[in-house]
Amino acid sequence: MSDWLEHTVQVEVDAPIDLVWSLWSDLEQMPRWMKWIDSVKIPPDNPDISLWKLKTGSLEFNWKSRILKVIPNQIIQWESIDGLPNQGAIRFYDRHNSSIVKMTISYAIPGIIGKIMDNLFLGRVVESTIQADLERFKEYALNVKAN
Repeated sequence: MSDWLEHTVQVEVDAPIDLVWSLWSDLEQMPRWMKWIDSVKIPPDNPDISLWKLKTGSLEFNWKSRILKVIPNQIIQWESIDGLPNQGAIRFYDRHNSSIVKMTISYAIPGIIGKIMDNLFLGRVVESTIQADLERFKEYALNVKAN
């Protein structure tokens, strides 16, 4: 039995939606701004599948995800199909000269771990990490835009 935790964070990026979309939709580049993501690999024979490795300290998790929905410049939605249970969506909002990137992620915590750990503490750590990742993405996008 697992408990699912969900977090939503967002950031406004002073860059056009086409640029923001193109950077984010290249999943293999995510380790550039997502602190805990060690690697993302897309099998050449199946672009809807991605293989993820999360690494922090001595903890390492792997999972395989499937893209459920893509609407260019609007949404990328996924779910894990093997490994660490997670699902979520990245939504993009065009504000003409800027873009809003909103990430919602849900992940399963095994019941035994959930009872041992303080879910509120874990949630705060995850949410602050994801928010920091979005802030790093913002800086990355602004650097690409400047160059």
